[in-house]
Amino acid sequence: MEDSGIAEAVSKALGAGKPRRFKQSVDLIVVLKDVDIKSPSGRLREIVTLPKKPSKEPKICVVAEGDMALKARELEGVEVIGRSELQEMRQNRKLAKKLAKRCYWVLVQAPLMGLAGGILGPALGPRGKAPTPVPPNADITAIVERFRRSVWVRVRNQPQVMVRVGTEDMEPSDITENIKAVINAIENKLGQGKITRIYVKKTMGPPVQVIA
Repeated sequence: MEDSGIAEAVSKALGAGKPRRFKQSVDLIVVLKDVDIKSPSGRLREIVTLPKKPSKEPKICVVAEGDMALKARELEGVEVIGRSELQEMRQNRKLAKKLAKRCYWVLVQAPLMGLAGGILGPALGPRGKAPTPVPPNADITAIVERFRRSVWVRVRNQPQVMVRVGTEDMEPSDITENIKAVINAIENKLGQGKITRIYVKKTMGPPVQVIA
């Protein structure tokens, strides 16, 4: 895929549609061919770290205790869940569903992974999410910073990928870099020749096809 084709589609998408009163995301839609989404070889569920961090960051929840929980609470915009909150969610599944809705990433301290997976997994799964383990002695600050610019690249019910690659206030060149990172991840996983069409769009804007 030529960079010029991606860059042109990004510029057109950013200029398309009416102005909105909120900051729109920029979405990438990749349509696949010759992919059996029910087979192991056709399954795609990758964490991709974008080269350029969108200004609209995803909501991150950290499930942890001890020092990791203390450090996570010092981070702006991070919600910290402890063992007691998990137990409460075990009794009230609606709380788990609400967490799954508001948190794009759920980072779990490894010793709590079994408990968190059993309680949060059923709520996260239908949304295409999953608890992500964090080593007990990891630098949670660095990990959160990395996940602020990471996205799920996944195939769900249709042979296509739809993922947020930026926001409308970003430089078009930065959005283009993020798109290339996602496309590379798809091709590395599924192989060359599996992508049939690519579109770029703002949240409320029309899709613009990338012309190779």
